[in-house]
Amino acid sequence: MSKSLHRIGILTGGGDCPGLNAVIRAVTKTALTRDGMEVFGIEDGFLGLVQNRMRQLHNDDVSNILTLGGTILGTNNKCDPRKYVIQRNGHTETADVTDRCLEHIAHHQLDALIVIGGDGTMSVASNFVRHGINCLGVPKTIDNDLEGTDVTFGFATACMIASEALDRIHTTAASHHRVMIVEIMGRNAGWLALYSGLASGADIILIPEIPYDIEKICEKVRTRSRHGKRFSIVAVSEGARALDGKQVVDRVDPSSPDPIRLGGIGRVLAQQIEEKTQIETRTTVLGHVQRGGTPVADDRILATQFGHAAIKALLDGKENRMIVMKGGVVTDIDILTVADKQRLVTLDHPLVAAARDLGTSFGD
Repeated sequence: MSKSLHRIGILTGGGDCPGLNAVIRAVTKTALTRDGMEVFGIEDGFLGLVQNRMRQLHNDDVSNILTLGGTILGTNNKCDPRKYVIQRNGHTETADVTDRCLEHIAHHQLDALIVIGGDGTMSVASNFVRHGINCLGVPKTIDNDLEGTDVTFGFATACMIASEALDRIHTTAASHHRVMIVEIMGRNAGWLALYSGLASGADIILIPEIPYDIEKICEKVRTRSRHGKRFSIVAVSEGARALDGKQVVDRVDPSSPDPIRLGGIGRVLAQQIEEKTQIETRTTVLGHVQRGGTPVADDRILATQFGHAAIKALLDGKENRMIVMKGGVVTDIDILTVADKQRLVTLDHPLVAAARDLGTSFGD
């Protein structure tokens, strides 16, 4: 064990995700097998670091949490210490409270931080790296959009949930001869809509990376109807947009470092398709159900691998790395190379090509 590695902090940032507890468990159990090593759980992500809320984790704290969804530490997707939101005299202001976090890290004598999160979390972590804190990143997000890794834990579970929802919608669409639209999470990346749409046999898959033409969508619906298929299933990513349009914004949250909240594209499409085709069209928004519940086996295993690899990297003396899966192998990369980046679906991705050959429309 590295001479300077005796006490580590661990936090979960961003939105909740199936598999977070599996990482916390793997990190804690692996670390505690080393004599003299301690793990401190930081509550509610970086907010706990700002407010000095952390507690020591023992084996009992992480027993029987492998199958639990969510995170026993709590999380927060609004707190960036560089832009900490303060309410003053009825107005919202921001302040850089990085120094306060550094004081808390020093007070608890943390030798390193393990940060579990997506691109936003890695961006915040990069700020601490520049202030001399050794940060090990563990990539999570149901969006699967983190640069540098082939897959993030949480994605497999969300994909299963979305696929099952599309399967259930299928029977209602066929029974009522409707166009049924299912709005799926993913922000600016279409991985979740692409995978679940393909897994469920959706007729139309709309993703942010491929702007759609509403006329092409309607023609696909009409063609299916002319050939006896009196219903159509549309899997649409929340970040999808028309060729001549913008993403549909549900609301703007000024208290968040990422204030844009996408949502509503399904409703917009339903109205347009029904008006143009005269076929009854309904939409279902899956929302946060995609992030909840127990993780599937693949996510439990991946999260466990990532958590174990994070401790091993620290014990090997590595600094400022992010654990990744590349080509089926768990390895690590420079955490600074992934900050403020998103991994998007490429237009020549094999699954896009396969879907097209199967007759799936991308609305283009």
